[in-house]
Amino acid sequence: PQPAREACGYNFPPPKVQRSLVALRIPPPPGPQSRPCCCHAHSDAARAHPAGRGRPGRPRRAAAANPAAMGDRGQGQVKSKQPAPMQITAEQILREAHERQEDEAYIAPKQKITDPEELAVYRMRERKHFEDRLRMSRNAMGTWLKYAAFEEAQRDFERARSVYERALDVDHRNTTLWLKYAEMEMRNRHINAARNVWDRAVTLMPRIEQFWFKYIYMEEMVGNLSGARGIFDRWMDWEPDDHAWTSYVRFEMRVNQPERAREVFERYVLCHNHPRAWSKWAKFEEKQGETQAAREVFERSMQELDERDHTQDLYLAFGQFEERAKEAERARVIYKFGLDTLPRSQARARVWEAAPRR
Repeated sequence: PQPAREACGYNFPPPKVQRSLVALRIPPPPGPQSRPCCCHAHSDAARAHPAGRGRPGRPRRAAAANPAAMGDRGQGQVKSKQPAPMQITAEQILREAHERQEDEAYIAPKQKITDPEELAVYRMRERKHFEDRLRMSRNAMGTWLKYAAFEEAQRDFERARSVYERALDVDHRNTTLWLKYAEMEMRNRHINAARNVWDRAVTLMPRIEQFWFKYIYMEEMVGNLSGARGIFDRWMDWEPDDHAWTSYVRFEMRVNQPERAREVFERYVLCHNHPRAWSKWAKFEEKQGETQAAREVFERSMQELDERDHTQDLYLAFGQFEERAKEAERARVIYKFGLDTLPRSQARARVWEAAPRR
């Protein structure tokens, strides 16, 4: 009873704590009948802290007296530390993750902006994004190109040109940058601006053939044939390889100017005095039906080339030309001269096999 508990001087837990302990199936503290309540049985520490070693006024946690009754909240049993019979490697995890990916990549939905104010906010946000990225990595040419493409998509060509010029200040030797810049102007029919870009590009890097070819192609497409011819002449002053010279010849033939093509061949053999150039010129004359002109080209090559450049390919080309012209005797003389001139090597067999039989 309550008077008896107060008489012994022991502070029992409050009733709500007792109910919680009962819910946990923990027996409540012993009553005065089962526990001696004499005052001399308690120590001074018990009087100072009736609930035990805890804080004053708070009862000791009953879970410590019976840890088995706590269930999962008690200390768990030690599991087996042996390795599992089936091990999973990191490679298997990555492979399964790759296999479970969807076949089609995620495509962000398109935005449809109808409000001018919203469009202005969108442009400002995108420009800020590009500027922040360029501020962190100024040499990232891919970011510059994306920035310029964005401005072109917004039909703001002045800003697009500004972006390209800023990028050229960073790396003016970047071939892709010049090509994208000029193609942007050509795509939007800004012919004079494209001419300006191409002219700067070929002046700065004249050894890049792609610049010359695209520049000439643009002039030819707009019908400026004299401008295209002038660009070819500028290019030939740098003495390019055979491909550039043959392209010049094909251009003159496209515009139906065979005489100008012959003048190009004259410059070609002066620039590259080797058997391949003379053979191309002779083949050109043969295609035009000028048999005598082709024969003169071959004879002139024998005179102007050094003896070390009188190769077996040149003799074969000359002799086969005479065979196609139904001049078997001339072809036989050429092959005989080649056999007497060339060193005794495997080349003798090639010329002998190509020589016509009587």
